[in-house]
Amino acid sequence: MLLSIRLLCAQESLNYSIHFDQLANRWDEAMPLGNGMLGTLIWEKEGKLRFSLDRADLWDERKAFNLEHHNFKWVKNRVDSQDYKSVQEWGDMPYEASPYPTKLPAAALELNVEKWGQVLSNTLDIAQAINTIVFDSGVQLITYVHATEPFGSFEIQGGELTEILPEIAPHAYVNLPDDGVAKNSVDGQSLSRLGYQQGGVKREGNSLLYRQVTYEGRYYEVLIKWQKIAVGRWIGLWTVSNNKPAKLPDVSSASSAKSLAKHLAWWEDFWSKSHVSLPDKTLEKQYYLEMYKLGATARKGAPAITLQAIWTADNGGLPPWKGDFHNDLNTQLSYWPAYTGNRLSEAETFTDWLWKIRKENLRYTKQYFQVEGLNVPGVVTLQGAPMGGWIQYSLSPTVGAWTAQHFYWQWKYSMDQKFLKKKAYPYITQVATYLRNITEIKNGQRYLPLSSSPEYHDNAIEAWFKDWTNYDLALAKFIFKAAAELSLASGRKNEALDWERVEKELPAYSADTTGLLVSLKEPMEHSHRHFSPYMAIYPLTLLDVRHPEEEKLIKNSLRHLEKLGTRAWVGYSFSWIACMYARAKEADSAVLNLQKFANNFCSINSFHLNGDQKGGQYSAFTYRPFTLEGNFAFAQGIHELLLQSKDGYVEIFPAVPQAWQDVSFRNLRAEGGFLISAEKKKGRYKEIRIRAEKGGVIRLKLPTETFKMADEPGKERIRNERGFTTIQINSDETIKLIDNHL
Repeated sequence: MLLSIRLLCAQESLNYSIHFDQLANRWDEAMPLGNGMLGTLIWEKEGKLRFSLDRADLWDERKAFNLEHHNFKWVKNRVDSQDYKSVQEWGDMPYEASPYPTKLPAAALELNVEKWGQVLSNTLDIAQAINTIVFDSGVQLITYVHATEPFGSFEIQGGELTEILPEIAPHAYVNLPDDGVAKNSVDGQSLSRLGYQQGGVKREGNSLLYRQVTYEGRYYEVLIKWQKIAVGRWIGLWTVSNNKPAKLPDVSSASSAKSLAKHLAWWEDFWSKSHVSLPDKTLEKQYYLEMYKLGATARKGAPAITLQAIWTADNGGLPPWKGDFHNDLNTQLSYWPAYTGNRLSEAETFTDWLWKIRKENLRYTKQYFQVEGLNVPGVVTLQGAPMGGWIQYSLSPTVGAWTAQHFYWQWKYSMDQKFLKKKAYPYITQVATYLRNITEIKNGQRYLPLSSSPEYHDNAIEAWFKDWTNYDLALAKFIFKAAAELSLASGRKNEALDWERVEKELPAYSADTTGLLVSLKEPMEHSHRHFSPYMAIYPLTLLDVRHPEEEKLIKNSLRHLEKLGTRAWVGYSFSWIACMYARAKEADSAVLNLQKFANNFCSINSFHLNGDQKGGQYSAFTYRPFTLEGNFAFAQGIHELLLQSKDGYVEIFPAVPQAWQDVSFRNLRAEGGFLISAEKKKGRYKEIRIRAEKGGVIRLKLPTETFKMADEPGKERIRNERGFTTIQINSDETIKLIDNHL
């Protein structure tokens, strides 16, 4: 039944599967499945087929960092007195010394499939999010995580499950061989340090239940059930619960055609949202694999995407960097492709989570910064509590401005007035209020008491700057501009004027012949993984190459980065700079960096592994901690080649290499709530289609002014002036533009 239904759901151009002729023998090369809350990795460990099971909200949130002991003024005093050791001991050491707070792995489901013979094929069909493993005995194992229901399913065809009864393999919390080995947060500390008593597994008929008590009376459960449906056909279900008894539906109903159809329908709808076609099929495949991961990790009702989301490391220890929420880069990059990619529902999982933790963040802001308003810690728990770490970034004074950009984007790309009123306006103005309150006026200009630039100078005292860094300054400029724009859109004209006045009190960017500096008189002096000084170029897009002075600043910055080289970059660096190159309209360089990412910094299952997996060809980092932000920034790099929203206008094919003669996209989303489709054939525009969800005026930058509306040539709805084409489009109307010279 399963295979016959799958044949009905073929997706246009989604023939990109992950295919092997064997099972992976590492967790970070496994087949990934998920629905935002539940996830699994399918691989082989010690001769057994293993499902690494995970749940997004499975956390140990015990407190290790005593934020209340000090505040931002105390840190400034320590910096001024050149006594930074006390700050490091307070702010950073608890993150390394304590195993918690941390994301937790759940357990594993194992099958001893030795009797089924050798694996002939192992295929993840991303169109339907289904993994199929075929053995030389003829047995097939078909598995998926249901897109809308809280369970995973595995089906055996042509074999008997009684021969290989499922087992739950709990993670070991006691008596581990490396208990006495000191590990840092990147390597993953020992689970035994959490102090849990080992949970137990209970078997009852065709079911297994594992219960693990964690801390303060909390627990999680893993439940597996299976049932014989017909001769040679078995179906099993699994789930993970958090602090409540695990429950599964009846196996027969969960495995029905109706239930499977709901799963397939969700993925069909997800893939229908947009489509791209590129002449570089390596990049096209990587793009679709990234968008698959977005669909598997982002879901309404689930937490935001953490470093590894629902694929927590199954390596016998805690995940790299505790699998937490890193808001100094990682969470933000993970949602970059959701807006242009027309996945606003998936993007809203981030703003939903940020809104949920807002009250905790308001308390943090008042306690640590001692002013009213809203800021967000750079490293936080599930419930929004600060975790410490390098406090220049984990307690950065401008993180809230970066997270606020996603509220801004959610509104700009949707033009949802309810979202504007209920969430975007209050969130953005609260962040702007905080930044206005914490900054000081000196000689008529507004300054931060202390500034920083992730992750420049790492955790040294030199990582604090007495003058604005361009990172903090760009974020301040952005948040005050956004507050003015949203105030005006909300009918608060006087408030908008106030925010405009505050923004004008900020100084200009620090720059010289090398482009944007890290801070006043300090250029980027060496290869560096984090492009924090260049936030104004991307993602804040406060600079635009159509303005000559800004173009010079952007180009000089890129030339300087090229001179410094890539030896200290990690995978996400290549994805991020591809977006910057696209904004600079340097298409070939953008594509080259996307190719480097795809070919050197990804596992065989497409996971971003941070280090250069080809022995250091482009980077001196050759390690392999898995994090997701590089994958998602790659997908946005593709979008930036094809469609850009900036400075009140939209540009189609702004950074497509000349060699890309045939390229197209369908239903990519632009600011203003416009869905755009466009195609080039043999290097020339074939047509452009624009649908307005809300209606309004779209301002386009096209290669010529010879485009006309195909269906209404006699109506004066299209105007060309000063290099822009302006069109009034009605709500839910679609127009088609064609080049009059064709």
